[in-house]
Amino acid sequence: MSVTRTGESSADTAPDLRRWWGLVIIALAQLMVVLDATIVNIALPSAQADLGISDGDRQWVITAYTLAFGGLLLLGGRIADLVGRKRTFVIGLIGFAVASALGGAATGSGMLFGARALQGVFAALLAPSALSLLTTTFTDPKERGKAFGIYGALAGSGAAIGFIVGGLLTEYLDWRWCLYVNVPIAVIAVLGALVLLHDRPGHPGARLDVPGALLGCGGLVAIVYGFSEAEPRGWTDPLVLALFAGGILLLTVFVWWQTKARVPLLPLHIIKERNRAGCFLTMGLAVIGMFGLFLFMTYYLQVILGYSPVRTGLAFLPLTVAIIIGSTQISARLMSRVAPRVLMVPGMLLASGGMVILTRMTVHSSYTSEILPALLMMGLGMGLTFMPVFATATAGVAPQDAGVTSATVNTSQQVGGSIGTALLNTIATTSSAAYISAHLTGPARKAQVAAEGTVHGYTVAIWWAAGIMLLAGLVAGLVAGLMVTTGPPRHAPAQAAVPESVG
Repeated sequence: MSVTRTGESSADTAPDLRRWWGLVIIALAQLMVVLDATIVNIALPSAQADLGISDGDRQWVITAYTLAFGGLLLLGGRIADLVGRKRTFVIGLIGFAVASALGGAATGSGMLFGARALQGVFAALLAPSALSLLTTTFTDPKERGKAFGIYGALAGSGAAIGFIVGGLLTEYLDWRWCLYVNVPIAVIAVLGALVLLHDRPGHPGARLDVPGALLGCGGLVAIVYGFSEAEPRGWTDPLVLALFAGGILLLTVFVWWQTKARVPLLPLHIIKERNRAGCFLTMGLAVIGMFGLFLFMTYYLQVILGYSPVRTGLAFLPLTVAIIIGSTQISARLMSRVAPRVLMVPGMLLASGGMVILTRMTVHSSYTSEILPALLMMGLGMGLTFMPVFATATAGVAPQDAGVTSATVNTSQQVGGSIGTALLNTIATTSSAAYISAHLTGPARKAQVAAEGTVHGYTVAIWWAAGIMLLAGLVAGLVAGLMVTTGPPRHAPAQAAVPESVG
């Protein structure tokens, strides 16, 4: 028995090109999931006109995806632990491809909304199984740093890549290809997964915490839905307040139930561990600001500056490159030498500084001198932050909890993005209306005042986003002094002896 374990340990630590090709497959699937949250943004005006979607209903093209994704991630993570990561990964890829094909072939708004929700369901299976496969595949500290650098870069830049791809597909092909493009990507990933990825079998005898799934997923869906409805209805609308109250109540009961359940959906020791708790909080706050920025900059570049879809997408390219550099060339190289908070705190401060620069933009701002520096600062800051957050949150997790821990990281990211979009959009809309009402003196200046009011709303919301980013920095700094206290990895963690080959 000891000889077998020694052999397996040697095989795990030896250079294995299959692991790195496996990383390509995992990263490809993760990129598909992340960019799909934004790839349809630029295509939305074309889809709205083609399918006759009303202004009030067009938000559901985005919200249907984020609701299903954010609300079901915990369940998806636990399913990955019970059924097996590789099997769940492949099922998620196939389902995502089918849902994407249905969305691309949509003949009406209802079909498109349903397909987007179905994409979110399978993304909730795919994302946690991808991250947990990465966690159990790369256990050596040096390899782990490189692997999570690549993964963190994709997680941080995937949304921006979505804008670029969405612009190209919308302008040169058709908006439907923003959904169809997932089909060939998924096919390649499925074939690669079957050949390259390995995993211990699941635990078919274990029981799924059904009450916990209903309480936890229901609470998250209610809160995300409440934030999505706050923009058109207002924060004091009875439905919005009822959704928030119901969501908080369900999550409170969920936490209580997790202390009683024989096989809990989310073992509370995962979020009680202070390093992970600090990472979850930092991720949620950081993404609130980042997703809001994507929304405002897309409309600013297209509506105010008159950029085409392709030019708008390419305008985000420096941000994407900066995130990749910050994650793979800085964080990945320093992660094994410094504590995670040494990267996370400067990262959040840098991103917040980039936000502050954007608050100075006007109707006539220059992209090169005013927008570009801010995007570069934000990209480097997010790149410095994402990799240590992902690596620290999933480090040292017991194999049976890898999927649900990965799901919790993704949940904080997805729910944070949904909250940020709704919160900051409401602030921007309210500020714009107040500005226009105060400055509109006659019909002659109506168009100019409307443009100025729109930009004013964006800058006010970006100030809020900068503040939230700064709060994330404080969490990673002041609070992290008590929470994210882990140091740099000096040796292989204990779980290095239980990668996929043990099963």
